[in-house]
Amino acid sequence: MVRLPLTPEELERGRRLGALLRQARGERSLLETALDARVSPETLRKIESGRVATPAFPTIAAIAAVLGLSLDAIWAEIDRPAARAGERLAS
Repeated sequence: MVRLPLTPEELERGRRLGALLRQARGERSLLETALDARVSPETLRKIESGRVATPAFPTIAAIAAVLGLSLDAIWAEIDRPAARAGERLAS
């Protein structure tokens, strides 16, 4: 199976997702969050840094559950035009 290169929009959504998860994690350690979500710390680090722009759905669902985020809210936040991303979190 050949994986097509990610579009600029997918890469941007990945960056927004990472920023959202980092912000939601707050003072909680990356290690604690990853272990609670049953993902590797390296996986969480890559997602938060935007290096994994399209993580698997079960991975995001597990991290979201640990951080108390709804998947609908995550999607609404990351699937907005770049100029508006982060407005709701800053409010």
